[in-house]
Amino acid sequence: MHRFTRVSLLALALATPLAPVLTTPAHAFFGGFGRIVYDPTNHAENLLTAARSLEQINNQIAQLQNEAQMLINQARNLASLPFSSLQQLQQNIQRTQQLLNQAQSIAFDVQQIDRMFQQDYGKLSISATDAQLIADARSRWENTVGGLQDAMRVQAGVVGNIDSNRSAMSALVDQSQNAVGALQATQAGNQLLALQSQQLSDLIAVISANGRATAMLEADRATAAEQGRIQRERFLTPGSGYQPGNAQMFNGGN
Repeated sequence: MHRFTRVSLLALALATPLAPVLTTPAHAFFGGFGRIVYDPTNHAENLLTAARSLEQINNQIAQLQNEAQMLINQARNLASLPFSSLQQLQQNIQRTQQLLNQAQSIAFDVQQIDRMFQQDYGKLSISATDAQLIADARSRWENTVGGLQDAMRVQAGVVGNIDSNRSAMSALVDQSQNAVGALQATQAGNQLLALQSQQLSDLIAVISANGRATAMLEADRATAAEQGRIQRERFLTPGSGYQPGNAQMFNGGN
């Protein structure tokens, strides 16, 4: 009986410290520095706040990426075209201009044209000697032939530019199609316009040279017709008739 009492007391003493733990609710426990309470509602709000913060961070990252891409696109739009055909086009124009400047007799100059026409194609004098008439006719013939030669030289020079223009056009079209931005595409388009302007300049040069040659040919014909009229009039004008004279033939015989 005494032994049973001691066992009962010992069991009661051991059970006493466990009583608070068994009676404490499941959502609360003791820690080393105080009591910590788990609140499901607060935990859910914290998770929601963290999710919203993460979403804002993701939005900011996406915005920064868009701004970076926009800056990249702007840099591409501002990138200069790494190709220029300007020097080649200028050389073609200079070659054609040199051919025009080498025009024979009557150059492409208004004052010189007026002076040369007054000298070689002006009003003929009926009192001019036959030698003078022949010399004037030869000078006009030389002008005409020189003008035709100049026209053919300009034509040959323009034809020589065709191959270089073809190469430049092909390169510019490739540059335009492969342009990385608006500036490069615009610059390629401007150079294509410059190429067309150079081709138009060549066309104007050919037309001018041909027109010059045709004008000199028609002027020569008109002056030759006037000279023929003067010589015919001189031939038909009554004169002193035939005057016999001495003629030396062969080895000094008379």
